Amino acid sequence: MGDWVSAIPPYLVVALVLIVPGSAVVVAGWGWRSPQRLLLAPAISTTLVAVASTVAPLIGLTWNLIPVVLVTVLVVGVALLLRRAAGADAPPAGRRTALVALLSLAAAAVVSAVFFARAFGSPDNIAQRFDNIVHLNAIGLALKTGNSSPFQIGATSDIGFYPHAWHSLTTLGAELTGATVPVAVNGANLAIVSILWPASAMALAGAFFAQRRTAFVVTAALTTGFGAFPALFFNWGVLYPNLVGYAMVPAALAAVVTALPERGAPAWVRSALLIALLAGGTFLGHPNAFLSLLVFAASVAITTLAIAAATKRTRASIVAFVATTAGLGVALVATLTVFRTGAEHSGWSPWQQTAQALGEGVFAAPRGFTPTVLVTILLLAGFLAVARRPRRLPVLAPFAVAVLLFVVASGLRIDHPLRQLLTNPWYNDSNRLAALLPLVAIPVATLGALALVDFALRLASTRRLPRWTMPAAAAVGVLALFSVAVGPNVRIALGQVHEAYSYTDSSLILSSDEEAILERLPEETPPDALITGSPRTGTSLALAFAGREVTQRHIFGSPSPEQLFLNANLRNVDSDPAVCQAVDDIGIDYVLDFGRQDVIDPAGAAAYDGIQDLSPGTHLKLVDSQGPNARLFRIEGC
Repeated sequence: MGDWVSAIPPYLVVALVLIVPGSAVVVAGWGWRSPQRLLLAPAISTTLVAVASTVAPLIGLTWNLIPVVLVTVLVVGVALLLRRAAGADAPPAGRRTALVALLSLAAAAVVSAVFFARAFGSPDNIAQRFDNIVHLNAIGLALKTGNSSPFQIGATSDIGFYPHAWHSLTTLGAELTGATVPVAVNGANLAIVSILWPASAMALAGAFFAQRRTAFVVTAALTTGFGAFPALFFNWGVLYPNLVGYAMVPAALAAVVTALPERGAPAWVRSALLIALLAGGTFLGHPNAFLSLLVFAASVAITTLAIAAATKRTRASIVAFVATTAGLGVALVATLTVFRTGAEHSGWSPWQQTAQALGEGVFAAPRGFTPTVLVTILLLAGFLAVARRPRRLPVLAPFAVAVLLFVVASGLRIDHPLRQLLTNPWYNDSNRLAALLPLVAIPVATLGALALVDFALRLASTRRLPRWTMPAAAAVGVLALFSVAVGPNVRIALGQVHEAYSYTDSSLILSSDEEAILERLPEETPPDALITGSPRTGTSLALAFAGREVTQRHIFGSPSPEQLFLNANLRNVDSDPAVCQAVDDIGIDYVLDFGRQDVIDPAGAAAYDGIQDLSPGTHLKLVDSQGPNARLFRIEGC
């Protein structure tokens, strides 16, 4: 099935794209001395890429690095002007903080890349889940057209606008390296889980905990230890756009946290623009992620200002709290109203009883994933730390919101009014809300770890210990922290990912035989060939695997009346002249027949009875076959 060496080029391309543009913006706008700010770079880069791919076709540019460079230069120029007015960031208080943060990020990157590569199995494996058809074909279409805008990505499934940050990153990896679409997808995903996600989480830790070195180490380790994110999105859906959007949420939330204590108009303007930039990028990752950011940011801002009002008891602090709460309340109501979804998209059923949902949410172990003992201890320590020092409530507030949303979606009955009110914009999908838990559980667990470390340091200060004791204890602690990567919570989830990415005779999208046929299409069909087949059996992936246009790019497309007729009647091509007429009207050259294995619902195959289980005839010439069900026909004589 291939060697992971083939995924290194797209991985490196996406990694560099994640690191370089955002770093240039941070250095220009804030200087290079703050590791917390530099950790925002991958999220900033993702935003720049998404904006660049949106603008590129509007100014006549094909999608490549040139639009990224142009947008980056523009934003860097603005950042330089803002820095002249607001000044550079001060360095962190701790010595070698930047080095510790870098090493921690590198360790998390290696662990995540290795574990997810093992879960994917091979660089050319694909997730055998129905949403993957549209995502793979969107990359194929973007490569064919040189256009990765949200409008072009939406065209894959007949949608006017589709969140496209993931697609734009992945297309760059494929275009700049020549990697196949499956290899480029896996390379890009490894870069996202090993760079964007941990850097984003560490940026939030730096914002909450004053860039404390221990916080960076703990957070980096914890990003490898949860099954609900990012592993869940490689099995459920698959939800690649949500993956990028959710990975950006902590970084955008970090920008909110650091903005709250800012003083002076120039600093406020710079922080506001940074928040807007990251919020926009989060939206272009996925609107669900933007909604999540909004409710998390509101919880942090309200609790922070409430504590300030209770502590200072000044008119200004009270007015700020009341005004912010009212404004955010209006914004939340308006946004949740605008982003409500219809019944056809929000009919997901709850999983369990409310008590079970609460237990899973509090310990960030949904879907029956076994809690990892160390994570549970750190979360409990974090809860206790907040109880002892309520000024730490802003660290807990987003997690409380995430638990509430998860409990409502997964624990209340399907028609409960509160469920429709609160979680409808997330499609009432417990999986999407389960994936939010680690994003905001990690700061709470990090707080718990800091409290335990502080207690240990106080205890050690009362005793005379050998000089080697503290370095040894630190090394043991780091190893213990990174052991969460092999804990049951994430191990179960990665096992499910491995199953989703495996090729078998009963694979939901493609069997090994069907994949082999698709890979031979470039030799057996001309570049301008138009291929038809049932998209519910994976035939539409001829676009992603071979760059051949297909009549239906996704199972939820809107086929023409002629195509609907062929789906029901193509098998009658030798006896019904109307079939040949429809073939000529559409311009179809080939038919892929992958039998009746359906990607989502066997009952759906009935609509394609005329285009499945075909036999050679006067007009259908067998070109290639492999195994009992994978066949390619050429249409002749029409």
